[in-house]
Amino acid sequence: MNNIDSKCINAIRVLSADAIQKAKSGHPGMALGAAPIAYELWAHHMNHNPKDPQWANRDRFILSAGHGSAMLYSMLHFFGYGLTLDDMKNFRQLGSLTPGHPEYGHTAGVEATTGPLGSGIGMGVGMAMAEAHLAAKFNKPDYKIVDHYTFVLCGDGCLMEGISSEALSLAGTLGLGKLIVLYDSNRITIEGSTDIAFTENVQQRVAAFGFQTLTVEDGNDLESLGAAIAAAKADTTHPSFITVKTHIGFGSLKQDSASSHGEPLGVENVIALKKNLGWDKPEETFHIPADVYEHYNALADKAAQAQDQWQKLFDDYAAQFPEDKKLWDSYHTPLDAEKLLHDENFWRVDDKPQATRASSGVMINRLKDLMPNLIGGSADLGPSNKTLMKDAGDFGKDNYGGRNLHFGIREMAMAAITNGLILHGGLRAYCATFFVFVDYMKPMMRLASLMKIPATYVFTHDSIGVGEDGPTHEPIEQLAMLRAQPNLNVFRAADATETAAGWYLAATAKDTPTALILTRQNLPTITGSGKDALKGGYVISEAAGTCAGILIATGSEVSTALDAQAALAAEKIFVRVVSMPCQEIFDRQSDAYKESVLPKAIRARVAVEAASDFGWQKYIGLDGATVTMHGFGASAPAGVLFKKFGFTAENVAAVMKSVIQK
Repeated sequence: MNNIDSKCINAIRVLSADAIQKAKSGHPGMALGAAPIAYELWAHHMNHNPKDPQWANRDRFILSAGHGSAMLYSMLHFFGYGLTLDDMKNFRQLGSLTPGHPEYGHTAGVEATTGPLGSGIGMGVGMAMAEAHLAAKFNKPDYKIVDHYTFVLCGDGCLMEGISSEALSLAGTLGLGKLIVLYDSNRITIEGSTDIAFTENVQQRVAAFGFQTLTVEDGNDLESLGAAIAAAKADTTHPSFITVKTHIGFGSLKQDSASSHGEPLGVENVIALKKNLGWDKPEETFHIPADVYEHYNALADKAAQAQDQWQKLFDDYAAQFPEDKKLWDSYHTPLDAEKLLHDENFWRVDDKPQATRASSGVMINRLKDLMPNLIGGSADLGPSNKTLMKDAGDFGKDNYGGRNLHFGIREMAMAAITNGLILHGGLRAYCATFFVFVDYMKPMMRLASLMKIPATYVFTHDSIGVGEDGPTHEPIEQLAMLRAQPNLNVFRAADATETAAGWYLAATAKDTPTALILTRQNLPTITGSGKDALKGGYVISEAAGTCAGILIATGSEVSTALDAQAALAAEKIFVRVVSMPCQEIFDRQSDAYKESVLPKAIRARVAVEAASDFGWQKYIGLDGATVTMHGFGASAPAGVLFKKFGFTAENVAAVMKSVIQK
């Protein structure tokens, strides 16, 4: 290692330590130990351009161990991604560009929001899948316009979390040769040595998944690091996993100790660190010598040349293959929402009763022709979720151009991979499973909402209507759980028309993910359902006379509410029925519109939904009531269960009458 390389690596360590110490909060251990990995990778092996962080063919870098954010921010600062020294001084402070964990869309150069350990591995697999798919679609002989790597830096904690096994297993199965995972193996976690809870042979596990495995014995040895990365790139048929043995808190008095992981070193220890590293002016904070910046600037300028070369190649490609260039543009251009809104074929529905999962399948196959960049699949439930795109091919190591993804039974990794597919750029992605298994997906869905990416989740078998499979498969609390998540549209359709509306919202969303909640059982096409569903809630059937109350329902229970309305009308009790497929969108409507649907003067209200009542109080008020679930379901045919738990026209009508009489 020459002197300037050593100095630039130590600059990462010193700047990270100073930022963490000033904040009195953070994780210095990884930043000190893994700095050579980040430097060698970014300086000598990664194609990236700080002047254009969104360059389409850049190599992707994901810090899965997101607590090491100070190291990432130091890299972004030194390479010129826009982070200033003042930004580093504001590490973890309100409104800063340097939050505690990396946040996508907030800080230039951050490819994914990471924090939950292992999430970055899953998203990295998704990015590598996106690269393989786009390369298969667009590359020509002598024109590899999609040709880049996905690098993931992870730690012990990432590999302990189960999502890592899910994601790495699929990556190996798919033979994603341009995925390279670097493992910062420092053998320390918060509670101490990894020996207390993590003694497996990680290399053997990952090799069993189908990875090439490599080891760097000394994480400070740049030559060995570089050779390992080169060897990883040379294997084009297997993803690669590089174990790099490092010292947590390297150079500090807390080296190799758990206390260096997640707390500032202390003022005196930071000074001692700088002295140990031979740093100039150790007592001075945020002191970076000019030659460090000069070297990083030279590296950044050299890195920018890769994009210049690619742009020339791409311009030639566009001239040689104008139809492919047109297709490329369509992949990178949002769907025309106004055109889709007035597309009669898109909105066409059959009159015959059908499950909304089947209606969703119809919509997916209409959208696949309108959105050539649509890709997605299911956690081994494609035939049940109705998510298969006809004549679109299956994505696999022998056909990366296929659009049907087979995630296997790996729900959490599936959600993370879906995030990665979208984060990569150029693709719109969906994934699917039974609604009850959203519990496995929730952490990665939460990241999608936080990152403001338009992922689509298809959840079928949405209620006790699952029937004979019993309470283990019957979602009760899941709707309330998802509705509690910020920036997520939870859309439970009542019929085929509302299902089309849900898919319209998902396909045209810009910064909000969408969860489509769909039935297993057949539902009738409802007279009165229509595009007003795009407002989240609307009057699907007006009271035939002076309105005495309002029934609010979602999904399969809308038909039940309409039957109850008819039964009440026979007794000269007139009520309005409101379909509320998406509370989040309804809540964003104008006050005037919300008042037109739910007039404050009509206080007799009943919410009808075969799920928990949690959250309905804001619509029914103190005087209202619910026909909802107050426990788990049971194993029996769907019709039997709906009757047992009170989801009948007779019971809904009776509850409405009692509320009116009150």
